[in-house]
Amino acid sequence: MDSEDFGMRIFYQHPQTAFGDCMPFWWKGTYFVFHQRDIDLEHPLTVPFGWSLATTTDFVKYQDRGEVIPQGDDDDQDQFIYAGSVHVSPEGSPTALFTGYNDHFSSQGRPSQVLMRAQSADGVHWEKEGTFELPPQPGYDPDDWRDPVVVRDPDNDRWILVVGARLEGPKVQRTGRVVWYSSVDAEKWTFEGDLHAPGRYTMEEMPDLFQMGDQWYLLWTEYSDRSKTVYASGPCAVGPWTAPPDDAFDGRAYYAARTTSDGDRRFLFGWVANKAAARDVNPFVWAGTLVVHEIVQRADGTLGVIMPQELASAVMENGRALDPVVLTNEAGRSVRTLGALQETSYGVEATVRVAPGTRSFSILFGGDPELDDWYAYTVDFTERRVVFDRSPNFPWNRYDNKGLERPLPDSAAEQDIRVRLVVDETVAVLYLNDIALSTRVYEPCGTSVGIDVVGGGIEVKDIVVGEVPAPLSREY
Repeated sequence: MDSEDFGMRIFYQHPQTAFGDCMPFWWKGTYFVFHQRDIDLEHPLTVPFGWSLATTTDFVKYQDRGEVIPQGDDDDQDQFIYAGSVHVSPEGSPTALFTGYNDHFSSQGRPSQVLMRAQSADGVHWEKEGTFELPPQPGYDPDDWRDPVVVRDPDNDRWILVVGARLEGPKVQRTGRVVWYSSVDAEKWTFEGDLHAPGRYTMEEMPDLFQMGDQWYLLWTEYSDRSKTVYASGPCAVGPWTAPPDDAFDGRAYYAARTTSDGDRRFLFGWVANKAAARDVNPFVWAGTLVVHEIVQRADGTLGVIMPQELASAVMENGRALDPVVLTNEAGRSVRTLGALQETSYGVEATVRVAPGTRSFSILFGGDPELDDWYAYTVDFTERRVVFDRSPNFPWNRYDNKGLERPLPDSAAEQDIRVRLVVDETVAVLYLNDIALSTRVYEPCGTSVGIDVVGGGIEVKDIVVGEVPAPLSREY
């Protein structure tokens, strides 16, 4: 299958579909990437879908398993199968909890979203269990009750089930929350009430709960204009929860992320959203392309993300080294082109040392050096943020970049910055040490990459460029 049919060479996306909400599950040495596949790219969420599956051991090679939990009929509760999770039951077999959604039921006075279950012996072949249902609790919105996750709480010898929810009432009210159940056997569940209800969001989607070291972390995706996957930490599985100043893993374009762990490392599986009509000036829409980050825990307990080394090594396998670059301009801006690329999927790595007092530098790509026209990730030390935009942008807007920024730590300009840019056709991801920012790029004006500096100086060394001429190995 060629890249034109596939669409992506580095990141995972099944041909002619958009990758939707993901339910990652590690079992017996394999990552089971359960996900939704939307086949109508122009009208997302209009054609019913179930859960599809791809498996991988390294985030490079994926094997397609097709649709493994199919949706029901139009008059069934699971007309659509929305998000959920997979866990290993006390008996040792994979169990899936999912959201059965029917878009007709709300007008009939019935809950449109109900939690349901399926069982498997091997993680690939599944049977729905029609006798198990958890409907919305009284007082909670029957049309926003979804995305269950089951985890083990070893400190209290129990199972915990968390669900994204909101209270009944107008959709504009900020009653979004995460609720929880407890169980001694992962079979009979006792409703325990709210686990997290900060009064900030209209909905908290795709919750997740896990332990790293002596800290527990609660994740959710904001149902808001920010649309970020964020987190808070606490001393035990039920909180209390405290959010750090930078509580996100990525920006506006990276949505509905969930985690799984092999017992040693933990990974975040989210999708980089498409833009409407594949135009830079248009807003992001539902579903897109899978991008996996590896989660790292900093010394202070906060979390960051890096690119999984397995995938980074595959992208840079045939990389070529470039000469170091020193760039200075105390009063204005200077730019240096690093070269033109032959491929539309590639990686760029470098180490950047920043002179004291420097205002900003930018990683430039998809550009035309003669026009000085680029896509740009700008590391702005005066505003202490990294932001993505078209460079130059105009008052009439060449790119809708709302939400495409991340804060910089106070120490960012005081240490070497390790930069990794990965561009895969229309997906771009920047890693800045352990900060990530993803986006879409549909209308490049050229094939060059470069760097600029404003009001100061930078030394760029260890520069390597790796081009990917064909899709990394997949099986369909």
